[in-house]
Amino acid sequence: MLGLPKGSLEESTKNLFAKAGWKITSSSRSYKPSIDDPELDGRFVRAQEVSRYVEHGFFDCGLTGHDWILENESDVVEVCDLIYSKASVQKSRWVLCVPENSSVQKPEDLAGKRIATELLGTVKRYFAARNIPVLVEFSWGATEVKVPDLVDAIVDITETGSSLRANKLRIVDTLLVTNTKLIANKKSWANPAKRKKIETIALLLRGALEAGSKVGLKMNLPKAALDAVLKALPALRNPTISPLSSPDWVALETIIDESVVREIIPQLKALGAEGIVEYPLNKVVY
Repeated sequence: MLGLPKGSLEESTKNLFAKAGWKITSSSRSYKPSIDDPELDGRFVRAQEVSRYVEHGFFDCGLTGHDWILENESDVVEVCDLIYSKASVQKSRWVLCVPENSSVQKPEDLAGKRIATELLGTVKRYFAARNIPVLVEFSWGATEVKVPDLVDAIVDITETGSSLRANKLRIVDTLLVTNTKLIANKKSWANPAKRKKIETIALLLRGALEAGSKVGLKMNLPKAALDAVLKALPALRNPTISPLSSPDWVALETIIDESVVREIIPQLKALGAEGIVEYPLNKVVY
């Protein structure tokens, strides 16, 4: 039984599973998806709740943020990191923010003040650990617009900081860096059959994420140019080299970071490579 995050992560999670080899389909109002694997069943629930249901055993495993595992103080197995979100493949931060023109420069300056956040328990523990007396209230959303009229500061999640800047907010401190994780129930993890399935899911999801930043590249080139091409080519491992019908030519295939392709292809062409083909990847498993 698999716990899947409903809401902002839903579509990106379904896309990730599709690249990993599982087709998950559901209607916009359905919480029970169809998965093309007879060994898997699942439910969509809010990411905030997944770790609790995994800990209690309703889910054998699930995907949720590191932040919600800490917030719920869930006792689960953290199987692997899966760094992706609705809009990017970078980690997010929960940050303490005040209006740009606020006199607050450090957390201690908020003593006696009111703070709004969705991450209620974590924020209370943060200030308690520093012996800073504050009033922390739960925010149901649109947290950025509550300062300075309703509260003195907020703790909210950000990836790029663009929303904070748009609302004229300034970061005072970072409480937590978070990303999506695959987690497992402890009893399920101790079950050999379930653990094997969970490890397979982890392997293929990681492979799908790894493939997102890489491409395959293959080409034909003269043997005389092989050494020069190998020096120019940043490969994941040693590239595959195969003979062609012409004894003076070889075929070369490799995997490289997509970000360097636009720089490397002109170099390869100048070194004598021909028939250069770039292709996307679904999974890269180390």
